[in-house]
Amino acid sequence: MIKNIIFDVGNVLFDYCWTKPLVEYGLTEQRAKEIDRLVLKDDIWQEYDNGFIGHEEAKKQYTEKYPEIAEYTNYFFDNMHWINIPRPDVWEVIPHLKDKGYGIYILSNYPEDLFKAHTKGASFIDQLDGGVVSYQAHVGKPDERIYKFLLEKYDLKAEECIFYDDKQENVEAALKLGIKSIVITSEKQLLEEMDKL
Repeated sequence: MIKNIIFDVGNVLFDYCWTKPLVEYGLTEQRAKEIDRLVLKDDIWQEYDNGFIGHEEAKKQYTEKYPEIAEYTNYFFDNMHWINIPRPDVWEVIPHLKDKGYGIYILSNYPEDLFKAHTKGASFIDQLDGGVVSYQAHVGKPDERIYKFLLEKYDLKAEECIFYDDKQENVEAALKLGIKSIVITSEKQLLEEMDKL
Protein backbone atom coordinates (compact mmCIF):
# COMPACT_ATOMS: atom_id res chain seq x y z
CA MET A 1 0.00 0.00 0.00
CA ILE A 2 1.42 3.36 -1.04
CA LYS A 3 1.56 5.89 1.80
CA ASN A 4 4.27 8.29 0.61
CA ILE A 5 4.97 10.11 -2.65
CA ILE A 6 8.53 11.12 -3.48
CA PHE A 7 9.09 13.67 -6.23
CA ASP A 8 12.24 14.60 -8.07
CA VAL A 9 12.23 18.37 -8.65
CA GLY A 10 13.80 19.07 -12.06
CA ASN A 11 11.66 18.02 -15.02
CA VAL A 12 9.07 16.74 -12.57
CA LEU A 13 7.88 19.62 -10.37
CA PHE A 14 9.56 22.10 -12.71
CA ASP A 15 10.43 22.28 -16.37
CA TYR A 16 13.84 23.67 -17.30
CA CYS A 17 15.16 25.70 -20.18
CA TRP A 18 18.91 25.26 -19.69
CA THR A 19 19.76 26.83 -23.04
CA LYS A 20 17.83 30.08 -22.46
CA PRO A 21 20.69 32.18 -21.00
CA LEU A 22 23.14 31.29 -23.73
CA VAL A 23 20.63 31.70 -26.54
CA GLU A 24 19.75 35.13 -25.15
CA TYR A 25 23.49 35.86 -25.08
CA GLY A 26 23.60 35.23 -28.81
CA LEU A 27 24.52 31.57 -29.30
CA THR A 28 22.58 29.23 -31.53
CA GLU A 29 20.36 26.67 -29.83
CA GLN A 30 22.73 23.90 -30.94
CA ARG A 31 25.85 25.62 -29.56
CA ALA A 32 24.04 26.43 -26.31
CA LYS A 33 23.08 22.75 -25.95
CA GLU A 34 26.69 21.70 -26.52
CA ILE A 35 27.96 23.99 -23.78
CA ASP A 36 25.16 23.06 -21.38
CA ARG A 37 25.92 19.39 -21.93
CA LEU A 38 29.62 19.99 -21.30
CA VAL A 39 28.89 21.88 -18.07
CA LEU A 40 26.29 19.51 -16.65
CA LYS A 41 28.20 16.30 -17.41
CA ASP A 42 31.49 17.51 -15.95
CA ASP A 43 32.74 16.28 -12.56
CA ILE A 44 32.80 19.90 -11.42
CA TRP A 45 29.02 19.97 -11.62
CA GLN A 46 28.80 16.81 -9.49
CA GLU A 47 30.96 18.49 -6.83
CA TYR A 48 28.68 21.54 -7.02
CA ASP A 49 25.51 19.42 -6.98
CA ASN A 50 26.71 17.47 -3.96
CA GLY A 51 27.58 20.51 -1.89
CA PHE A 52 31.36 20.16 -1.88
CA ILE A 53 31.92 23.46 -3.67
CA GLY A 54 29.84 26.61 -3.99
CA HIS A 55 28.68 28.69 -6.92
CA GLU A 56 31.73 30.92 -7.24
CA GLU A 57 34.20 28.06 -6.86
CA ALA A 58 32.39 26.02 -9.50
CA LYS A 59 32.37 28.98 -11.87
CA LYS A 60 36.10 29.50 -11.25
CA GLN A 61 36.92 25.84 -11.91
CA TYR A 62 35.04 25.86 -15.22
CA THR A 63 36.92 29.01 -16.25
CA GLU A 64 40.25 27.34 -15.49
CA LYS A 65 39.33 24.05 -17.16
CA TYR A 66 37.67 25.51 -20.25
CA PRO A 67 39.27 28.93 -20.82
CA GLU A 68 38.25 28.90 -24.49
CA ILE A 69 34.56 29.08 -23.53
CA ALA A 70 34.91 30.91 -20.20
CA GLU A 71 32.88 33.82 -21.58
CA TYR A 72 29.93 31.48 -22.01
CA THR A 73 30.28 29.40 -18.86
CA ASN A 74 30.53 32.57 -16.79
CA TYR A 75 27.39 33.99 -18.39
CA PHE A 76 25.59 30.69 -17.85
CA PHE A 77 26.51 30.64 -14.16
CA ASP A 78 25.46 34.26 -13.74
CA ASN A 79 22.03 33.64 -15.26
CA MET A 80 21.02 30.03 -14.52
CA HIS A 81 19.03 30.87 -11.40
CA TRP A 82 15.99 31.77 -13.50
CA ILE A 83 15.81 28.92 -16.04
CA ASN A 84 13.14 26.99 -14.15
CA ILE A 85 9.59 26.92 -15.48
CA PRO A 86 6.83 26.28 -12.89
CA ARG A 87 4.29 23.50 -13.26
CA PRO A 88 1.38 25.04 -11.31
CA ASP A 89 -1.08 22.38 -12.48
CA VAL A 90 1.08 19.77 -10.74
CA TRP A 91 1.55 21.90 -7.63
CA GLU A 92 -2.22 22.33 -7.28
CA VAL A 93 -2.75 18.56 -7.02
CA ILE A 94 -0.29 18.08 -4.15
CA PRO A 95 -2.55 19.52 -1.38
CA HIS A 96 -5.31 17.13 -2.50
CA LEU A 97 -2.91 14.20 -2.18
CA LYS A 98 -2.00 15.38 1.31
CA ASP A 99 -5.70 15.53 2.16
CA LYS A 100 -5.91 11.88 1.11
CA GLY A 101 -3.27 11.10 3.74
CA TYR A 102 -0.16 10.73 1.60
CA GLY A 103 3.20 11.92 2.87
CA ILE A 104 4.86 14.25 0.37
CA TYR A 105 8.65 14.24 -0.05
CA ILE A 106 11.29 15.38 -2.52
CA LEU A 107 14.53 13.66 -3.53
CA SER A 108 16.61 15.74 -5.91
CA ASN A 109 20.09 16.50 -7.17
CA TYR A 110 20.65 20.22 -6.77
CA PRO A 111 23.33 22.74 -5.74
CA GLU A 112 22.24 24.74 -2.69
CA ASP A 113 22.00 28.21 -4.22
CA LEU A 114 20.22 26.97 -7.33
CA PHE A 115 17.72 24.93 -5.32
CA LYS A 116 16.87 27.89 -3.10
CA ALA A 117 16.51 30.23 -6.08
CA HIS A 118 14.32 27.84 -8.06
CA THR A 119 12.01 26.88 -5.19
CA LYS A 120 11.57 30.35 -3.72
CA GLY A 121 7.83 31.02 -3.70
CA ALA A 122 6.95 27.58 -5.10
CA SER A 123 3.76 26.44 -3.40
CA PHE A 124 4.75 22.77 -3.23
CA ILE A 125 7.53 23.59 -0.74
CA ASP A 126 4.96 24.38 1.96
CA GLN A 127 3.27 21.02 1.37
CA LEU A 128 6.34 18.88 1.98
CA ASP A 129 6.63 16.46 4.87
CA GLY A 130 10.34 16.28 4.19
CA GLY A 131 12.99 15.80 1.59
CA VAL A 132 16.65 15.29 0.81
CA VAL A 133 18.64 17.29 -1.73
CA SER A 134 22.08 16.20 -2.90
CA TYR A 135 23.86 19.25 -1.51
CA GLN A 136 22.58 18.27 1.95
CA ALA A 137 23.54 14.60 1.72
CA HIS A 138 26.82 15.17 -0.18
CA VAL A 139 25.77 12.40 -2.54
CA GLY A 140 23.36 12.32 -5.46
CA LYS A 141 21.12 9.99 -7.38
CA PRO A 142 21.50 7.30 -8.59
CA ASP A 143 23.79 6.44 -5.64
CA GLU A 144 21.72 4.25 -3.33
CA ARG A 145 22.99 6.13 -0.29
CA ILE A 146 20.79 9.17 -0.96
CA TYR A 147 17.66 7.00 -1.19
CA LYS A 148 18.54 5.25 2.06
CA PHE A 149 19.25 8.61 3.65
CA LEU A 150 15.72 9.78 2.84
CA LEU A 151 14.10 6.54 4.03
CA GLU A 152 16.03 6.50 7.29
CA LYS A 153 15.67 10.21 8.01
CA TYR A 154 11.87 10.03 7.88
CA ASP A 155 11.42 6.39 8.93
CA LEU A 156 9.81 5.48 5.61
CA LYS A 157 9.32 1.93 4.37
CA ALA A 158 10.47 1.50 0.77
CA GLU A 159 7.46 -0.63 -0.17
CA GLU A 160 5.10 2.13 1.00
CA CYS A 161 6.64 4.77 -1.29
CA ILE A 162 6.24 5.74 -4.92
CA PHE A 163 8.95 7.79 -6.64
CA TYR A 164 8.63 10.00 -9.72
CA ASP A 165 11.85 10.94 -11.57
CA ASP A 166 12.70 11.91 -15.13
CA LYS A 167 15.81 9.72 -15.43
CA GLN A 168 15.76 5.99 -16.01
CA GLU A 169 18.92 5.34 -13.98
CA ASN A 170 17.45 7.10 -10.94
CA VAL A 171 14.26 5.08 -11.17
CA GLU A 172 16.18 1.82 -11.52
CA ALA A 173 18.21 2.61 -8.40
CA ALA A 174 15.02 3.22 -6.43
CA LEU A 175 13.44 0.02 -7.72
CA LYS A 176 16.43 -1.97 -6.47
CA LEU A 177 15.64 -0.71 -2.97
CA GLY A 178 12.01 -1.76 -3.24
CA ILE A 179 10.55 1.69 -3.99
CA LYS A 180 7.84 1.66 -6.64
CA SER A 181 9.17 4.10 -9.24
CA ILE A 182 8.05 5.63 -12.52
CA VAL A 183 9.99 7.51 -15.18
CA ILE A 184 8.27 10.83 -15.88
CA THR A 185 8.54 12.08 -19.46
CA SER A 186 5.99 14.90 -19.45
CA GLU A 187 3.81 17.04 -17.22
CA LYS A 188 0.72 15.36 -18.71
CA GLN A 189 1.99 11.91 -17.75
CA LEU A 190 2.80 13.06 -14.21
CA LEU A 191 -0.69 14.48 -13.77
CA GLU A 192 -2.16 11.18 -14.96
CA GLU A 193 -0.01 9.22 -12.49
CA MET A 194 -1.00 11.55 -9.65
CA ASP A 195 -4.65 11.19 -10.62
CA LYS A 196 -4.36 7.40 -10.15
CA LEU A 197 -3.53 8.02 -6.50
